[in-house]
Amino acid sequence: MEALRDVVAPLAESVLDSGERARAAALRSAADRDGYRVAHIGLRLLGACLGVEPANVPLVRQPCPMCRAPHGRPAVPGADLCFSLSRSGGLCLLAFAATAVGADIEQLPASDVVDDVGAMRHRREAAELAACPPERRPAAFARAWTRKEAYLKGLGTGLGRDLRLDHLSTSPHAPSRVPGWVIHDVAAGPDHAAAVAVAEAPPAERPR
Repeated sequence: MEALRDVVAPLAESVLDSGERARAAALRSAADRDGYRVAHIGLRLLGACLGVEPANVPLVRQPCPMCRAPHGRPAVPGADLCFSLSRSGGLCLLAFAATAVGADIEQLPASDVVDDVGAMRHRREAAELAACPPERRPAAFARAWTRKEAYLKGLGTGLGRDLRLDHLSTSPHAPSRVPGWVIHDVAAGPDHAAAVAVAEAPPAERPR
């Protein structure tokens, strides 16, 4: 995202809405402010898909499936296009799909972080991590975390859903299957993990 900072800076005032500009300004570090602006201007690629100017893309939040408050999945009213955004450590991941979608990218955590959130894991993930050599645990933890957060963002619950309910696996080979969803890892370099979760279309809507 740093490489795009100088390109994006002149666009922020004209493309981002007042809420996005306020959220960017409230971030403490210049790097976070620049990263937010780059990611959200990138999100305005939605305009090309919808046939409108980037600044005219209306972004809203759907009701949360758990509490019905307006902090569920982001959406464009009346559009059949779903999207998700995540950023971490100078990288940004955008996902667009015809069905519900979630994306997550994270820097690999320190070993003490992996230990601190042990109670938040599914029991099978905890067992997998315990069996993993210590030097591989941060990457294994990040794989499971990004898969799970992508899935929960796709559901629209975010971290409001108990992280112990779903097993997404720490395996480097593939995530565990979740009924109704397709979850894939995304290559993000040696210092990050990333994943995208896409809801499967109902059988009647799938091409034959």
